[in-house]
Amino acid sequence: MSVDLRTEYLGLHLAHPIVASASPLTSEVESLVALEEAGAAAVVLASLFEEQIEAEAMAFHDALDLFAELSPESAGGYLPEPPVVGDGPDAHLALVRQAKDALRIPVIASLNGTTAGGWVRYARLLADFGADALELNVYLVATDADMSGAEVEDQYLRLVAAVRDAVDVPLAVKVGPYFSSMGHMARRLVEAGADALVLFNRFYQPDIDLEDLSVTPNLVLSSPAEMRLVLRWMALLRDRVPAQLAATTGVHHADDAVKLLLAGADVVMTASALLRNGPSYLGTLRNGVQRWFDDRGYASVTQARGSLAQHASPDPAAFERANYLRALTTYRPQLRY
Repeated sequence: MSVDLRTEYLGLHLAHPIVASASPLTSEVESLVALEEAGAAAVVLASLFEEQIEAEAMAFHDALDLFAELSPESAGGYLPEPPVVGDGPDAHLALVRQAKDALRIPVIASLNGTTAGGWVRYARLLADFGADALELNVYLVATDADMSGAEVEDQYLRLVAAVRDAVDVPLAVKVGPYFSSMGHMARRLVEAGADALVLFNRFYQPDIDLEDLSVTPNLVLSSPAEMRLVLRWMALLRDRVPAQLAATTGVHHADDAVKLLLAGADVVMTASALLRNGPSYLGTLRNGVQRWFDDRGYASVTQARGSLAQHASPDPAAFERANYLRALTTYRPQLRY
Protein backbone atom coordinates (compact mmCIF):
# COMPACT_ATOMS: atom_id res chain seq x y z
CA MET A 1 0.00 0.00 0.00
CA SER A 2 1.47 3.33 -1.05
CA VAL A 3 1.76 6.20 1.43
CA ASP A 4 -0.81 8.98 1.11
CA LEU A 5 1.25 12.09 0.37
CA ARG A 6 -1.67 14.51 0.21
CA THR A 7 -1.35 17.71 2.23
CA GLU A 8 -2.95 21.11 2.65
CA TYR A 9 -1.31 24.49 2.38
CA LEU A 10 -2.94 27.92 2.31
CA GLY A 11 -6.33 26.31 1.95
CA LEU A 12 -5.15 24.42 -1.13
CA HIS A 13 -5.42 20.64 -1.44
CA LEU A 14 -2.10 19.37 -2.78
CA ALA A 15 -1.27 15.92 -4.13
CA HIS A 16 2.00 15.90 -2.19
CA PRO A 17 4.18 18.38 -0.25
CA ILE A 18 6.86 19.25 -2.86
CA VAL A 19 6.39 22.75 -4.28
CA ALA A 20 8.48 24.69 -6.79
CA SER A 21 9.43 27.98 -5.12
CA ALA A 22 9.99 31.35 -6.81
CA SER A 23 12.89 31.31 -9.28
CA PRO A 24 13.64 32.00 -12.95
CA LEU A 25 12.00 28.63 -13.67
CA THR A 26 8.67 29.99 -12.46
CA SER A 27 8.82 33.17 -14.53
CA GLU A 28 7.84 31.62 -17.87
CA VAL A 29 4.84 29.52 -18.87
CA GLU A 30 6.96 26.95 -20.70
CA SER A 31 9.02 26.04 -17.63
CA LEU A 32 5.92 26.19 -15.41
CA VAL A 33 4.30 23.55 -17.61
CA ALA A 34 7.49 21.47 -17.39
CA LEU A 35 7.36 21.67 -13.59
CA GLU A 36 3.74 20.52 -13.57
CA GLU A 37 4.59 17.64 -15.90
CA ALA A 38 7.43 16.67 -13.55
CA GLY A 39 4.91 16.43 -10.73
CA ALA A 40 5.00 19.76 -8.85
CA ALA A 41 2.16 19.97 -6.35
CA ALA A 42 2.03 23.77 -6.75
CA VAL A 43 4.21 26.61 -8.02
CA VAL A 44 5.22 29.96 -6.56
CA LEU A 45 5.68 32.43 -9.39
CA ALA A 46 8.82 34.55 -9.61
CA SER A 47 8.44 37.62 -7.42
CA LEU A 48 7.05 40.97 -8.47
CA PHE A 49 9.52 43.43 -6.95
CA GLU A 50 8.67 46.72 -5.28
CA GLU A 51 11.19 48.42 -7.57
CA GLN A 52 9.20 47.27 -10.62
CA ILE A 53 6.05 48.83 -9.17
CA GLU A 54 7.85 52.09 -8.46
CA ALA A 55 9.38 52.17 -11.95
CA GLU A 56 5.97 51.75 -13.56
CA ALA A 57 4.51 54.52 -11.43
CA MET A 58 7.33 56.92 -12.33
CA ALA A 59 7.05 56.08 -16.03
CA PHE A 60 3.30 56.70 -15.92
CA HIS A 61 3.76 60.16 -14.39
CA ASP A 62 6.50 60.98 -16.91
CA ALA A 63 4.13 60.03 -19.73
CA LEU A 64 1.47 62.38 -18.36
CA ASP A 65 3.96 65.24 -18.10
CA LEU A 66 5.25 64.63 -21.60
CA PHE A 67 2.27 66.38 -23.21
CA ALA A 68 1.53 68.91 -20.48
CA GLU A 69 2.62 72.04 -22.41
CA LEU A 70 1.99 71.01 -26.00
CA SER A 71 -1.34 72.81 -26.38
CA PRO A 72 -3.56 75.32 -24.62
CA GLU A 73 -6.06 72.53 -24.03
CA SER A 74 -3.56 70.42 -22.09
CA ALA A 75 -2.51 73.42 -19.99
CA GLY A 76 -6.16 74.03 -19.18
CA GLY A 77 -6.69 70.54 -17.87
CA TYR A 78 -7.11 68.37 -20.96
CA LEU A 79 -4.89 65.31 -20.79
CA PRO A 80 -4.48 63.16 -23.90
CA GLU A 81 -4.35 59.40 -23.59
CA PRO A 82 -0.81 58.58 -22.39
CA PRO A 83 1.25 56.03 -24.27
CA VAL A 84 1.68 52.56 -22.84
CA VAL A 85 4.77 52.54 -20.60
CA GLY A 86 6.70 49.75 -18.95
CA ASP A 87 5.87 46.08 -19.00
CA GLY A 88 7.32 44.82 -15.69
CA PRO A 89 4.28 44.66 -13.41
CA ASP A 90 1.87 44.33 -16.33
CA ALA A 91 3.85 41.43 -17.75
CA HIS A 92 3.83 39.83 -14.31
CA LEU A 93 0.06 40.13 -14.06
CA ALA A 94 -0.23 38.58 -17.50
CA LEU A 95 1.97 35.70 -16.31
CA VAL A 96 -0.48 34.96 -13.49
CA ARG A 97 -3.36 34.70 -15.94
CA GLN A 98 -1.36 32.64 -18.43
CA ALA A 99 -0.20 30.27 -15.67
CA LYS A 100 -3.76 29.79 -14.46
CA ASP A 101 -4.88 29.01 -18.00
CA ALA A 102 -2.01 26.59 -18.66
CA LEU A 103 -1.77 24.74 -15.33
CA ARG A 104 -4.09 22.52 -13.32
CA ILE A 105 -2.05 22.84 -10.11
CA PRO A 106 -2.37 25.85 -7.75
CA VAL A 107 -0.53 29.06 -8.66
CA ILE A 108 0.84 31.19 -5.81
CA ALA A 109 1.91 34.74 -6.70
CA SER A 110 4.82 36.43 -4.92
CA LEU A 111 5.43 40.07 -3.94
CA ASN A 112 8.90 41.17 -2.85
CA GLY A 113 9.68 44.43 -1.07
CA THR A 114 9.80 46.41 2.17
CA THR A 115 7.00 49.03 2.13
CA ALA A 116 3.27 49.10 1.50
CA GLY A 117 3.63 51.49 -1.50
CA GLY A 118 1.94 50.01 -4.52
CA TRP A 119 1.75 46.62 -2.85
CA VAL A 120 -1.84 46.91 -1.79
CA ARG A 121 -2.92 47.70 -5.34
CA TYR A 122 -0.86 44.91 -6.87
CA ALA A 123 -1.86 42.42 -4.20
CA ARG A 124 -5.46 43.00 -5.24
CA LEU A 125 -4.57 42.76 -8.92
CA LEU A 126 -2.66 39.50 -8.48
CA ALA A 127 -5.68 38.04 -6.73
CA ASP A 128 -8.04 39.43 -9.38
CA PHE A 129 -5.91 37.92 -12.15
CA GLY A 130 -6.43 34.49 -10.62
CA ALA A 131 -3.67 33.77 -8.11
CA ASP A 132 -4.82 31.06 -5.71
CA ALA A 133 -2.76 32.58 -2.88
CA LEU A 134 -0.09 35.21 -2.26
CA GLU A 135 3.41 34.88 -0.83
CA LEU A 136 4.71 38.12 0.68
CA ASN A 137 8.49 37.89 0.32
CA VAL A 138 9.79 40.51 2.75
CA TYR A 139 13.38 41.54 2.02
CA LEU A 140 14.38 44.21 4.52
CA VAL A 141 18.03 44.75 5.39
CA ALA A 142 18.12 47.11 8.38
CA THR A 143 21.08 49.29 7.40
CA ASP A 144 19.91 52.36 9.33
CA ALA A 145 21.76 52.35 12.65
CA ASP A 146 19.11 54.67 14.09
CA MET A 147 16.36 52.12 13.50
CA SER A 148 15.71 49.84 16.48
CA GLY A 149 14.86 46.18 16.28
CA ALA A 150 11.31 46.96 17.37
CA GLU A 151 10.94 49.47 14.53
CA VAL A 152 12.17 46.91 12.01
CA GLU A 153 9.65 44.37 13.26
CA ASP A 154 6.84 46.93 13.18
CA GLN A 155 7.65 47.67 9.54
CA TYR A 156 7.22 43.98 8.71
CA LEU A 157 3.94 43.84 10.60
CA ARG A 158 2.50 46.97 8.97
CA LEU A 159 3.28 45.55 5.54
CA VAL A 160 1.66 42.20 6.31
CA ALA A 161 -1.41 43.87 7.80
CA ALA A 162 -1.80 46.19 4.79
CA VAL A 163 -1.70 43.31 2.31
CA ARG A 164 -3.97 41.18 4.49
CA ASP A 165 -6.58 43.93 4.51
CA ALA A 166 -6.34 44.25 0.73
CA VAL A 167 -7.02 40.66 -0.32
CA ASP A 168 -9.25 37.75 0.56
CA VAL A 169 -6.98 35.01 -0.82
CA PRO A 170 -4.70 33.12 1.60
CA LEU A 171 -1.46 34.89 2.50
CA ALA A 172 1.96 33.39 3.26
CA VAL A 173 4.84 35.49 4.59
CA LYS A 174 8.42 34.55 3.68
CA VAL A 175 10.96 35.95 6.14
CA GLY A 176 14.59 35.64 7.10
CA PRO A 177 15.79 34.21 10.41
CA TYR A 178 17.44 37.41 11.70
CA PHE A 179 15.11 38.39 14.54
CA SER A 180 16.18 38.55 18.16
CA SER A 181 13.23 36.31 19.05
CA MET A 182 12.14 34.35 16.00
CA GLY A 183 9.36 32.53 17.82
CA HIS A 184 7.78 35.73 19.14
CA MET A 185 8.03 37.42 15.73
CA ALA A 186 6.44 34.39 14.08
CA ARG A 187 3.41 34.74 16.35
CA ARG A 188 3.16 38.47 15.65
CA LEU A 189 3.26 37.86 11.89
CA VAL A 190 0.38 35.43 12.23
CA GLU A 191 -1.55 37.95 14.34
CA ALA A 192 -0.94 40.55 11.60
CA GLY A 193 -2.65 38.29 9.08
CA ALA A 194 -0.28 35.58 7.84
CA ASP A 195 -1.96 32.23 7.16
CA ALA A 196 1.41 30.55 6.68
CA LEU A 197 5.09 31.26 7.27
CA VAL A 198 7.82 30.35 4.78
CA LEU A 199 11.17 29.62 6.44
CA PHE A 200 13.57 31.11 5.34
CA ASN A 201 14.35 33.86 2.90
CA ARG A 202 17.96 33.99 1.65
CA PHE A 203 19.55 37.42 1.68
CA TYR A 204 22.06 37.50 -1.16
CA GLN A 205 25.25 39.25 -0.14
CA PRO A 206 27.21 41.63 -2.42
CA ASP A 207 30.81 41.08 -3.45
CA ILE A 208 33.69 43.37 -4.47
CA ASP A 209 35.26 43.18 -7.91
CA LEU A 210 38.99 43.71 -7.35
CA GLU A 211 39.60 44.53 -11.02
CA ASP A 212 37.43 47.63 -11.30
CA LEU A 213 36.88 48.18 -7.54
CA SER A 214 33.12 48.02 -7.73
CA VAL A 215 30.47 46.39 -5.58
CA THR A 216 28.79 43.65 -7.57
CA PRO A 217 25.73 41.45 -7.06
CA ASN A 218 26.54 37.88 -6.12
CA LEU A 219 23.96 35.16 -6.53
CA VAL A 220 25.01 31.79 -5.16
CA LEU A 221 22.63 28.86 -5.21
CA SER A 222 21.88 27.28 -1.86
CA SER A 223 23.71 24.27 -0.45
CA PRO A 224 22.22 21.37 1.55
CA ALA A 225 23.98 22.63 4.69
CA GLU A 226 21.67 25.67 4.76
CA MET A 227 18.71 23.38 5.40
CA ARG A 228 19.83 22.86 9.03
CA LEU A 229 18.73 26.33 10.17
CA VAL A 230 15.31 25.79 8.60
CA LEU A 231 15.12 22.34 10.21
CA ARG A 232 15.74 23.75 13.70
CA TRP A 233 13.12 26.48 13.48
CA MET A 234 10.60 24.22 11.80
CA ALA A 235 10.87 21.88 14.76
CA LEU A 236 10.70 24.74 17.27
CA LEU A 237 7.66 26.44 15.72
CA ARG A 238 5.56 23.39 14.85
CA ASP A 239 2.26 23.60 16.80
CA ARG A 240 3.51 26.71 18.62
CA VAL A 241 2.21 29.19 16.06
CA PRO A 242 -1.34 28.97 14.67
CA ALA A 243 -0.24 28.90 11.04
CA GLN A 244 0.94 26.46 8.43
CA LEU A 245 4.67 26.18 7.80
CA ALA A 246 6.58 25.92 4.53
CA ALA A 247 10.25 24.97 4.45
CA THR A 248 12.61 26.40 1.86
CA THR A 249 16.38 26.91 1.37
CA GLY A 250 18.82 24.03 1.10
CA VAL A 251 16.38 21.36 -0.11
CA HIS A 252 18.45 19.42 -2.64
CA HIS A 253 17.65 15.77 -1.94
CA ALA A 254 14.64 13.69 -1.01
CA ASP A 255 16.16 13.06 2.44
CA ASP A 256 16.23 16.83 3.04
CA ALA A 257 12.50 17.03 2.34
CA VAL A 258 11.78 14.03 4.58
CA LYS A 259 13.67 15.58 7.50
CA LEU A 260 11.75 18.84 7.17
CA LEU A 261 8.42 17.02 7.05
CA LEU A 262 9.33 15.07 10.19
CA ALA A 263 10.26 18.37 11.84
CA GLY A 264 6.84 19.80 11.02
CA ALA A 265 6.69 21.30 7.51
CA ASP A 266 3.33 21.28 5.75
CA VAL A 267 5.10 21.71 2.41
CA VAL A 268 8.72 21.71 1.27
CA MET A 269 9.83 24.18 -1.40
CA THR A 270 12.86 24.01 -3.65
CA ALA A 271 14.47 26.27 -6.26
CA SER A 272 18.27 25.83 -6.37
CA ALA A 273 18.04 22.06 -6.89
CA LEU A 274 15.71 22.61 -9.84
CA LEU A 275 17.95 25.30 -11.32
CA ARG A 276 20.92 22.91 -11.10
CA ASN A 277 19.14 19.78 -12.33
CA GLY A 278 16.20 21.01 -14.40
CA PRO A 279 12.43 20.85 -13.83
CA SER A 280 12.32 17.05 -14.14
CA TYR A 281 14.30 16.78 -10.89
CA LEU A 282 11.15 17.67 -8.99
CA GLY A 283 9.82 14.22 -9.85
CA THR A 284 13.00 12.70 -8.43
CA LEU A 285 12.43 14.51 -5.14
CA ARG A 286 8.79 13.52 -4.97
CA ASN A 287 9.48 9.85 -5.74
CA GLY A 288 12.30 9.76 -3.20
CA VAL A 289 10.03 11.12 -0.47
CA GLN A 290 7.34 8.57 -1.30
CA ARG A 291 9.88 5.72 -1.30
CA TRP A 292 11.25 6.72 2.12
CA PHE A 293 7.83 6.72 3.75
CA ASP A 294 6.72 3.55 1.92
CA ASP A 295 9.81 1.64 3.06
CA ARG A 296 9.04 2.49 6.69
CA GLY A 297 5.34 1.66 6.58
CA TYR A 298 3.85 5.11 7.02
CA ALA A 299 0.20 5.39 6.04
CA SER A 300 0.33 9.11 5.26
CA VAL A 301 2.57 12.15 5.39
CA THR A 302 0.11 13.59 7.92
CA GLN A 303 1.00 10.74 10.28
CA ALA A 304 4.69 11.61 10.02
CA ARG A 305 4.47 15.39 10.03
CA GLY A 306 5.92 16.94 13.17
CA SER A 307 6.75 13.61 14.78
CA LEU A 308 10.25 14.96 15.42
CA ALA A 309 9.24 18.53 16.23
CA GLN A 310 10.68 19.75 19.49
CA HIS A 311 7.52 19.24 21.54
CA ALA A 312 7.28 15.62 20.28
CA SER A 313 10.98 14.77 20.16
CA PRO A 314 12.45 12.26 22.63
CA ASP A 315 15.36 14.72 22.96
CA PRO A 316 13.88 18.26 23.00
CA ALA A 317 17.22 19.77 24.04
CA ALA A 318 18.69 18.69 20.70
CA PHE A 319 17.16 21.82 19.15
CA GLU A 320 18.53 24.15 21.84
CA ARG A 321 21.89 25.21 23.29
CA ALA A 322 22.64 21.75 24.68
CA ASN A 323 23.15 20.49 21.15
CA TYR A 324 25.71 23.25 20.56
CA LEU A 325 27.74 22.02 23.53
CA ARG A 326 27.50 18.36 22.49
CA ALA A 327 28.54 19.15 18.93
CA LEU A 328 31.68 20.97 20.06
CA THR A 329 32.73 18.52 22.77
CA THR A 330 32.16 15.32 20.77
CA TYR A 331 33.76 16.39 17.49
CA ARG A 332 37.04 14.64 16.75
CA PRO A 333 39.07 16.10 13.86
CA GLN A 334 40.71 13.69 11.44
CA LEU A 335 44.35 14.74 11.86
CA ARG A 336 47.22 13.41 9.81
CA TYR A 337 50.80 13.59 10.98
